[in-house]
Amino acid sequence: MFLGTHTPKLDEKGRLILPAKYRDELAEGLVITRFQERCLAIWPVATFAELVQGVRGASSSQQVRDYQRMLASGASDETPDKQGRVTIPQHLRAYAGLDRDCVVVGAINRVEIWDAAAWQAYEASKESAFADLDDEVFPGV
Repeated sequence: MFLGTHTPKLDEKGRLILPAKYRDELAEGLVITRFQERCLAIWPVATFAELVQGVRGASSSQQVRDYQRMLASGASDETPDKQGRVTIPQHLRAYAGLDRDCVVVGAINRVEIWDAAAWQAYEASKESAFADLDDEVFPGV
């Protein structure tokens, strides 16, 4: 399970040092791809495989095909180096607007990478909605 917020920086080669608490779960390999709200998502390979199985089993509606294309066409499988660094391909850095300052967010089953300014704006815009969530949205939570 991925939790917490971290603020690593991209180096000049487009590498990101993964937070230490995530490294063991991602050490054997990961898949990084574009995600909603113009952030990037990182999944352990096995978790991404489960996601793909669910997507494969969905109907072949236009929306499902669009989602499959966007998810898979931007995906890159990577293995962190011994220092816990992972290279973020240029096309993914461009998609998410990543330059140097990043925010890495644990999102339960995945890790998200955001441009720092984009994360601050997103977080500010969602705070009141988060505070207003109740049993209608998440029964029993």
